[in-house]
Amino acid sequence: MRRRNAEGWFFLAPAFIHLCVFALIPIGFALYLSFFKVNLIRGEQSFVGLQNYSLAFAEESFLNALWNSAKFALMSVPFGLAIALAVAILVNQKLKGITIFRTIYYIPAISSGVAIAMLWIYVFLPESGMINTFLKSLGFSGSTDFLNNVTWAMPALVFMSAWTGLGPRMVLFLAGLVGIPPSLYEAADLDGCSKWHAFWRITLPMLAPTTFFVGVTSTISAFQVFTPVYLMTKGGPDSSTDVVGYHIYTEAWVNFNTGIAAAKSFVLLVAIALVAAFQFRLMRSGREGYAG
Repeated sequence: MRRRNAEGWFFLAPAFIHLCVFALIPIGFALYLSFFKVNLIRGEQSFVGLQNYSLAFAEESFLNALWNSAKFALMSVPFGLAIALAVAILVNQKLKGITIFRTIYYIPAISSGVAIAMLWIYVFLPESGMINTFLKSLGFSGSTDFLNNVTWAMPALVFMSAWTGLGPRMVLFLAGLVGIPPSLYEAADLDGCSKWHAFWRITLPMLAPTTFFVGVTSTISAFQVFTPVYLMTKGGPDSSTDVVGYHIYTEAWVNFNTGIAAAKSFVLLVAIALVAAFQFRLMRSGREGYAG
């Protein structure tokens, strides 16, 4: 038995070492830094306790970043889930060559985030961008600078995130759809149930675990968004897209306030944990109501 356990730990060792070196140790060091005032240029640090956390909550720009992250998640997660479910239903049809479309929809997920962001910058250009060119072809006059407009900058990022996250969400929903017994739809069809009612009464309830998983993972990703904001808006205009991920980066590597940046990163960690716990509670109560 001991030899078996030793062999098991031996095979787990590479993954465990990777987890420690690239996850647990950096997290522990960041927690350590959050209690210090750190000057990276001079190489000095002094213990300040919880002062970094109190300064973070007293800072209006950080509270604005928290609100922007929450707003981005509230907009992008439901929209992304709806688009992914619709596409999953479309590619779940038994048609010749449907796997080609599944592959095409998944391509953004395996592409470089930087390259995708640069591509969408050209899509949102005010004069020669694809969207403005399309609107002009429909007869609309003028042009909109989406990424430099307070009203449109956040929706532009939301629309792009729905496109980039479509592949993984679609695959998960597709797996959930494949797992639904066809006999349920056959029974509903015999009872005279329409396609729309079958979707609401069979498909959505049976996809509840999948929807919950996709919702939680998408929410976590939404709160951690950084690359599109860094490349496309720089947190602007007027800090309307200054999400927490970009705000922490600016605090650490532009202002060089590493201690405060570490404290803010743990505030983000707690916020994500609270949102995930709320989603788990909703899922649990939904199951109880469905069982009742």
